[in-house]
Amino acid sequence: MPSKPSKDLETFDNPHPQRDYTIRIRMPEFTCLCPKTGQPDFAELLLEYVPDQRCVELKSLKLYIWSFRDEGAFHEDVTNRILDDLVRACAPRFMRLTAEFKVRGGIYTDVVAEYRDPKWHPPEPVKLP
Repeated sequence: MPSKPSKDLETFDNPHPQRDYTIRIRMPEFTCLCPKTGQPDFAELLLEYVPDQRCVELKSLKLYIWSFRDEGAFHEDVTNRILDDLVRACAPRFMRLTAEFKVRGGIYTDVVAEYRDPKWHPPEPVKLP
């Protein structure tokens, strides 16, 4: 049976919770509908996060992103809702979601939303000679 869209985000145990490291996931095929016209909006999503105890499972993320295909949503709202859902599922140390919406009526829209656990302090960058 083929997969179906789903709002369920699955996670798995971070294999290296003792270390700060960054996971970057690029999703070039995000679609939703314009809530005013019903026309499709297309975006590339970039998820960057520093996991704590849990990481998002990729197949569930794909099905979750697919679930927006037939929903009307303003760019600002859908970006923040996705970030909120991912933060709830993973409880990361840090997470940033960048949504780069393709041109519509001569206008490009980029929305960047971030979450930072108040107890987490990023390591100082290393400057090499």
